[in-house]
Amino acid sequence: MYTIDELEDRLIDLAFAEDIGDGDHTTLCSIPIEATGAQKLLVKEAGILAGVEVAKKIFHRFDPELQIEQFLNDGDEIKPGDVAFIVRGKVRSLLQTERLMLNVMQRMSGIATTTAKYMKLLEGTGCKVLDTRKTTPGMRMLEKAAVKIGGGKNHRIGLFDMILLKDNHVDFCGGITNALDRAKAYLKENNKNLKIEIEVRNFKELDEALSHGGADRIMLDNFSVEDTRKAVEIINHQTEVESSGGITIETIRNYAECGVDYISVGALTHSVKCLDLSFKAV
Repeated sequence: MYTIDELEDRLIDLAFAEDIGDGDHTTLCSIPIEATGAQKLLVKEAGILAGVEVAKKIFHRFDPELQIEQFLNDGDEIKPGDVAFIVRGKVRSLLQTERLMLNVMQRMSGIATTTAKYMKLLEGTGCKVLDTRKTTPGMRMLEKAAVKIGGGKNHRIGLFDMILLKDNHVDFCGGITNALDRAKAYLKENNKNLKIEIEVRNFKELDEALSHGGADRIMLDNFSVEDTRKAVEIINHQTEVESSGGITIETIRNYAECGVDYISVGALTHSVKCLDLSFKAV
C-alpha cells in the first residue's frame, strides 16, 4: 500500500505527463531558456485557502530551484486581493507548473470553503461533517485533506481502513445479522482491528443492528428529521450515529440537532465549486 506522500508524487507525475506530454511547445517556442521571473498566486474570491503545501511540492518536483515566498497558509481565511505566495525562477518552469498548481489549489480551496460553511452551521451541536468516497479518481487524498483543512472530518479513506456494510452488502448477505456476523468473523480470522459501521434503512433494521451489538457506528440512511430524532433516542448512545442521504446545506442543522454524531455529505467533494484563484506575472 502506498503512503500519502507516494500517492501525491504519483498523482503529480501523472498530471505533468498528461499536461506536458513531449513538451510545452508554446512555452518552448516563446520563452528563452535563460529567462527568469516571478508569479504571484492572487486570490479572487473569499473562502478558505487549501493546497499550499501541495503546490510547494508541485513546484519543487518540477524544478527544485524554484523559490517560494509564502504569505498565507492552508486553512487561512482569504479575500479578493490577497496574495498567497510568490514563486521566482525560470519562466519556463513557472509556466509549465501553473495549470497543475491552480487545478489542485482551486479545487482544494473550494472543498475547504464548502466544508467550513457546513461546519459553521453545526456550531454548538457537537456534530461533525464527514466526507465520502465520492471523490475525483486519483485525487482522493488531496480532496480529503481539503475537508480536514475546512474543519470537517474524514470518513474512511478507502475500502481498506474500515468495514462499512451498506445496503447492497446487507442484501447480498441476507440481512443485518448475517452481515454483522460475517464481519466479526472476518476480523477475527484475519487478525484485523477495524471499526464496523452498518447502514440501516428503517426501524426494523435498526432494532436488528442494536440487538446484535456488533456495530461501532450505525448509519441512518435517508431517514427524515423526525425519524432521525426517534432513532437517536432508541440508540441512546449504544453506538455512534451517522446520518446520510440527501442532506443539504439547508437541512443539515436540523439533522445535527437530533443528536447524531456525524453527518456525511457527498457534495463536499463530488459537486463542489472551485475557488477563483489566479497565477499572475509580477
